[in-house]
Amino acid sequence: MTQPPTDDGPERPSPEPHVPEESDHADHADHDGRDGEDDVPEDVRKYERFKKIDGAQYDRANQFLRDRTYITAREWAIARLCSDFRTETGVEMTKIGENLPELVPFMEDTYTPQAVNQARSAFEAKVRKAGATFLYGAMCDFFTAEELDDIMYETTEVAKFLLEVEGVDLSVEQELEAEERISSVMREVRKASSELREEDAETNASDD
Repeated sequence: MTQPPTDDGPERPSPEPHVPEESDHADHADHDGRDGEDDVPEDVRKYERFKKIDGAQYDRANQFLRDRTYITAREWAIARLCSDFRTETGVEMTKIGENLPELVPFMEDTYTPQAVNQARSAFEAKVRKAGATFLYGAMCDFFTAEELDDIMYETTEVAKFLLEVEGVDLSVEQELEAEERISSVMREVRKASSELREEDAETNASDD
């Protein structure tokens, strides 16, 4: 039963097993020291990325990333936020952490600056390892030129999908230009690697 309102403030529900979801959110905001939308920075309120995915889709997004990349949905989201909320003095990690649920619909909890930095560092480390792994595979002649093209196409499609989920609108011309630039770089890498291996083989032969 709900108690009648008093002069001291709005009515409060009496202790009962069921509490409406709105009360849960309000209590959480009070505990965080957040009284309402007025406390949310303007650039956070205007942030439009990740609007295509909500909390109910978090598990699907996480599984998609785990199947196709080394990163998790948490690392993906925070990496993008660190890119978007970077100033001349560095990344606004406190702002990102305190406003995480407002910035990314599928993130339900706030983060400390340390937790934001941890996810950011994890993303960077995984990208570096993945890059080194891929480049070695391209340089060691394990893949044919056609196989490398297939890999580049697949990875480009995954990257494009993630950008589209973030709200980035790529034109066909931009997609084709990006794919051609990447393919051109990989052809140069493969060519330089082949020349390097040939030089090494000639050097070893002359030493013998």
